[in-house]
Amino acid sequence: MNRPDDVRTDTADDAGALCRALLTLRTEDEMRRFLRDLTTPGEMQALAERWRVARMLDEGAKSYRDISAETGVSTTTVTRVARFLTQEDHQGYRLVLDRTRETQA
Repeated sequence: MNRPDDVRTDTADDAGALCRALLTLRTEDEMRRFLRDLTTPGEMQALAERWRVARMLDEGAKSYRDISAETGVSTTTVTRVARFLTQEDHQGYRLVLDRTRETQA
């Protein structure tokens, strides 16, 4: 019988396997195809919306309310993305935003 600790370990192992799988993808088309198989249309939309919000917040030109109105996401989502962008330790948004900027330069 699985204990709660076993479930956490399995989830961590699964997350690691997913990360390794994502790292094998070489093109935008390959990533899009994999994400379409992996996610529901609603999940894909939510991920894309959060990424759009992160980019808009990084630009710094609009208020949370303006971003919410333009994207259709809630101000709660905008606030959550902003917190992860600026305050959380893992800084995943920041890492990808900076790398994206580097490749566009």
